[in-house]
Amino acid sequence: MVLFSGSANEALARAVADRLGTTLAARVLERFPDGELRVEVNASVRGQRVYVVQPTQPPAESHVFELLLLGDACRRAGAARLTAVVPYFGYARQDRRATGRGPIAARVAADVIATAGFDAVMVVDLHSRATEGFFSVPLEHLSAVTLLAEAIRSRAHEGSVLVAPDLGAAKLADRYSRILDIPVATVHKRRVSGGEVTVRQLVGDVAGKTPLIVDDMLSTGGTVVAAARALLDAGATPDITVVVTHGLFSPPASQALRDLPITKFLTTDSVPQAHTGLPVQVVSIAPLLAEVIRRHAHDESLGDLLSHE
Repeated sequence: MVLFSGSANEALARAVADRLGTTLAARVLERFPDGELRVEVNASVRGQRVYVVQPTQPPAESHVFELLLLGDACRRAGAARLTAVVPYFGYARQDRRATGRGPIAARVAADVIATAGFDAVMVVDLHSRATEGFFSVPLEHLSAVTLLAEAIRSRAHEGSVLVAPDLGAAKLADRYSRILDIPVATVHKRRVSGGEVTVRQLVGDVAGKTPLIVDDMLSTGGTVVAAARALLDAGATPDITVVVTHGLFSPPASQALRDLPITKFLTTDSVPQAHTGLPVQVVSIAPLLAEVIRRHAHDESLGDLLSHE
């Protein structure tokens, strides 16, 4: 196999390559004087299975286009099979029209990845499983839930409660619950804007319990802030843990979350983690991605590694 990395998360790609006992293939990513992106692959890919590791976190448009050009370059250079490894799939939250006159951005992103010549796509913890239906090529949906659940097992005890910060995270919280054997509470929220959220209702017993808030991602922190305040108002212990697969921590998040009694943020390295001043612990998904790529390259079963929920 041949493994390439875009610029979005080279550290993760190198960790995957190390696990596979190989190195990242050489490529050129640079800008022309007018700002256009120039891509060139400097390794032979003819007749090879090629994997391009590139999450599409902000700036999503730049990272998506970089992935497309890398894919097109490999296809034109004779790659036998081309797979996009996209640990974080940007635009996944735009999986339906919020109003009657908007696009379905997740569908557009899925379409352009297929158009670039990729034969398959690998993703980790999509925001919605329905997004899988937008892809015209096979999608391998992986999950970091088992890795993250084991990482917080020491904080999951009889006095703990898992919290889904919105209805969309309810199934995710249930998966954590089955692994950790602790109850679930659910927050019913209403999104006012991109960064503002209000809570309508909290369902479940949280009084005197230690909350573990679980979600697929954390961007501005608005959902977590609203959930944390609702939990505290309901009598939960001021010792909150937040567990998310994709820790984007967009600029407003640090300030919004700093004043809350959140003692730990647990996330993965699906996207690079910048210094936020928050107590962030990172669990690597490199072993998971490496094993999936190894099996995929040898046409072995992925059944026990894929998420079906």
